[in-house]
Amino acid sequence: QVQLVESGGGLVQAGGSLRLSCEASGSIFTINAMGWYRQAPGKQRELVALITNGGSTDYATSVKGRFTISRDNAKNTVSLQMNSLQPEDTAIYYCILQSVVGNVWGQGTQVTVSS
Repeated sequence: QVQLVESGGGLVQAGGSLRLSCEASGSIFTINAMGWYRQAPGKQRELVALITNGGSTDYATSVKGRFTISRDNAKNTVSLQMNSLQPEDTAIYYCILQSVVGNVWGQGTQVTVSS
């Protein structure tokens, strides 16, 4: 069974930065990609950023140029550097691991950006 442990959420003022990290452990099958989704109150969960084994990345339009995703394949970790945070970035951020046997989600970490 695969487990994802997230860290790095918190409260920050608009214009500030946070770094999220996620470490996968357990019986990890071949990983296709790792990344982050977020869900704000009253909204659907949405993709924030994804990175494949080969290093290809995909970002939500709203975070391009502000957020950077990175990954350490050897350690099965993925990180999200978030700069120039805005109140609309406030949400619960979920780590995702996409593998050949399905997707695994983390428990979520709260990010709150005050204006």
